[in-house]
Amino acid sequence: MKIWAVANQKGGVGKTTTAITLAGLLVGRGRRVLLVDMDPHGSLTAYFRFDPETIEPGIYQLFQSAGPVTPALLERSIHPTRIDNLSLLPASTAMATLDRQLGTREGMGRVLAESLALVAAGFDFVLLDCPPTLGVLMVNALGACEHLIIPVQTEFLAIKGLERMLRTLSMIERARKSPLPYTIVPTLYDQRTHAAREALEQLRVQHAAHLWNGVIPVDTQLREASRKAAPLSTLSRSARSVQAYAALLETLSPEATPAVAVQSA
Repeated sequence: MKIWAVANQKGGVGKTTTAITLAGLLVGRGRRVLLVDMDPHGSLTAYFRFDPETIEPGIYQLFQSAGPVTPALLERSIHPTRIDNLSLLPASTAMATLDRQLGTREGMGRVLAESLALVAAGFDFVLLDCPPTLGVLMVNALGACEHLIIPVQTEFLAIKGLERMLRTLSMIERARKSPLPYTIVPTLYDQRTHAAREALEQLRVQHAAHLWNGVIPVDTQLREASRKAAPLSTLSRSARSVQAYAALLETLSPEATPAVAVQSA
């Protein structure tokens, strides 16, 4: 089972879209995928028409569990979606209180990793949609994953936010006592604008070693997919963003997908 985290300490850069679209592509290739919503805002949960205000059990209950998470609780916390082979471990708005409740409790940084180990036989991929703030949820996600995907909108402020994310990554690597591989993914790219082209060039100059060599373009079809509560890849394989994410998936996990041409800029 592969575990990928999608994270950036800036909102609105395409984290949830990235997690959903990659998941849709993976299930389209016969993989069993678990999406985990680590963000108290619950955007990923709401995407699949679950209510973050009322749904339970989910991530919150795993952290509230007295002692180790049991297989029975975890099984009840994982909810099927309308898409075959795609399941969701949902968020609730109550997760926003976890840092205050559990910040000093021993062992809280390993709750997610230990929980996912219980379902390793049931899924091929786990994608973690992370919150934009550093806390117990972000620490759990980065501690549990084996690869970090950092979507970065191609604009100046998003690139500044990337620097904050990389500082957090350095801290997590010190705690893990091992490096965490990561890939920076330029998102919401509009080649018609000077600002986007300039931001992309800045990423290429400053972060070449970890920068994916493609871009995720702006694509209005993603809104339609959200309206239908489905990954865009299940609705339109020819969509520009789907083709771009397919190329990204080929880079991240070549064995999971046939070769796809990378959309470059």
